[in-house]
Amino acid sequence: MESPNTGGSRKGPSPERLLLASLVRDPEHLPELLADFAVRRIGPAVPEAVAGLRRNHPNATGAELRAVVVSHGRRAVVSEGSFVGGPFIVLIPVAFCAALLRQVRTVLELAALSGRDPTASARAGELLVLQGVYEDIRQAQKALARRGRTPGAPTRWRRWVILWDVTLRMAHLLGLLTPGSESQAAGRRVRQFAVQAWRWLLLGVVLLVGLVAPLVWLPYMAVSYQRADARLADRVLAYYFDDTAPAPRRRISRLEPGVAAAAVRALLSLLVPLALTAVTFLTGLRIADSRWPVLGIVLATASTAVGALWYWRRHRSS
Repeated sequence: MESPNTGGSRKGPSPERLLLASLVRDPEHLPELLADFAVRRIGPAVPEAVAGLRRNHPNATGAELRAVVVSHGRRAVVSEGSFVGGPFIVLIPVAFCAALLRQVRTVLELAALSGRDPTASARAGELLVLQGVYEDIRQAQKALARRGRTPGAPTRWRRWVILWDVTLRMAHLLGLLTPGSESQAAGRRVRQFAVQAWRWLLLGVVLLVGLVAPLVWLPYMAVSYQRADARLADRVLAYYFDDTAPAPRRRISRLEPGVAAAAVRALLSLLVPLALTAVTFLTGLRIADSRWPVLGIVLATASTAVGALWYWRRHRSS
């Protein structure tokens, strides 16, 4: 099954860039825009993908087909959305859009497996409920109907403010900033707050280290996406296949193969700035009688080169 940004012609803007452009024009309706975009742009390709899945697994049971969809979708979400670090931090909004589109594609594929039409407008309302934006389909459908004409493009300075707001909204919608249930006892809420504070601290450390070793983002984002996607998959399976219990979610206590590979790449990317730092000090290179400008230039160049090489190789093979 193809991911949203593969297949077809490469000419013109990618789906994630088209989605991002509409989100920047109307950030207040981000979930509704995403749901509508997904049903219109991704929905038509889902029946063929599901038919191909059934052809490739002729003897699979319904539960096995669902497991394949969830597993494939989770790997694709991690792949589409993980690389956002270092000099490529400006790609965070695009990466989040790609991850959201792949996430909702999985939802539409599961809906198709349950016998529902992935192109029907009702799927947009279901997406909003499954993502936790609205409590029921009626509220979601009303919100979709209320959405009026899309405003014009913002001014250049305003665009950056809106882009930051949109990025945070997408992180919440992906489940990266809202782990756990909202309805918890007071004691558990305190514990959840402590866990969330630790995650924000870890995020800050990863952000700083990622400025010189961008691939450290890969394992961090991979684990974050896997946890968030597992929660969404549980809700989707329970909603569309209420005659079966959601598959038990395995704790991420050991690394998945993809996460392990990302961790190896992250370690290798850490060795590059460490080696260059050692070489800079050993050679005694200076600018204006100081080693620090040289070190800054070397680390920035190395970070950009490592990130660009990984990014180029990934997109060449996709």
